[in-house]
Amino acid sequence: MEFVSVLVAAAASWVLGAVYYMVLSKQWLEVSGIPRNAEGKIEGGGSPLPFVLSAIAMILVAGMMRHIFASAGIDTIGKGVLSGLGVGAFFIAPWTMINNAYGFRPFKLTVIDSGYSILGCGLIGGVLNAF
Repeated sequence: MEFVSVLVAAAASWVLGAVYYMVLSKQWLEVSGIPRNAEGKIEGGGSPLPFVLSAIAMILVAGMMRHIFASAGIDTIGKGVLSGLGVGAFFIAPWTMINNAYGFRPFKLTVIDSGYSILGCGLIGGVLNAF
């Protein structure tokens, strides 16, 4: 059952990311620095690789969070959500900030990407403990 919960949690966070970035697509594209053509479309876009890699990443994150939660006795949905929010806010978001700072990327990009990390990990934590 643990493997199923990891896959469901990863899928939930992946879908959340799709919705999150669709809502914030204009703002994200403005600060991401990704080249666009005259019509505003991403140059070289259309590759499925980012979607495949993000799905794999979500499985890895959900799998490790399940392991950590089991080891720490985090066993309710509420504790899972709170702990997941903490993982996103205090592990992933700072690392995102470091990477963006050294790359001289706009802070707004860090805020957008970190928001997804925090919400996505919170969702993973809740779903993992819903099983």
